[in-house]
Amino acid sequence: MASNYETFFDLGSFAVVGHSELKPFPILSYRGLKAMGKTVYAVDPNTTLIDGAATYPELALLPAPAEGLIIEVPKTETRDWIAAAAAAGIKHVWVHMAHDTPEAIALAEEKGINLRTGTCAVMYLNPGLSYHSIHKAIMKLTGKY
Repeated sequence: MASNYETFFDLGSFAVVGHSELKPFPILSYRGLKAMGKTVYAVDPNTTLIDGAATYPELALLPAPAEGLIIEVPKTETRDWIAAAAAAGIKHVWVHMAHDTPEAIALAEEKGINLRTGTCAVMYLNPGLSYHSIHKAIMKLTGKY
């Protein structure tokens, strides 16, 4: 049976928000979704291109609606991106592990967003042996997957 985390990737289109110059996770998530054949929009207010594709500074500027959003920003920005997701009509949001806040969780609940927290999207997107697959195995063993 697929976990709530895995079913997230059944959606057809995604936005991935992050600061790619600070951490690799937004780019890894972006590439993982692209490898799955998904429509993916990079949202990064600090750069104009990722892997040769245009980035967008905000969700409101995407060329088409996204069904899912992966948030990989500093914790201080998470609530604002949840608010932006709600305004954009995005009902499925994944917040990178340890980047959620009580305020962001409360807002997601208030807005009817199906929120996934507590784990890293990259460990579900990158097949094969890697740090992320080891992390995934530990999560499974501890019942947190």
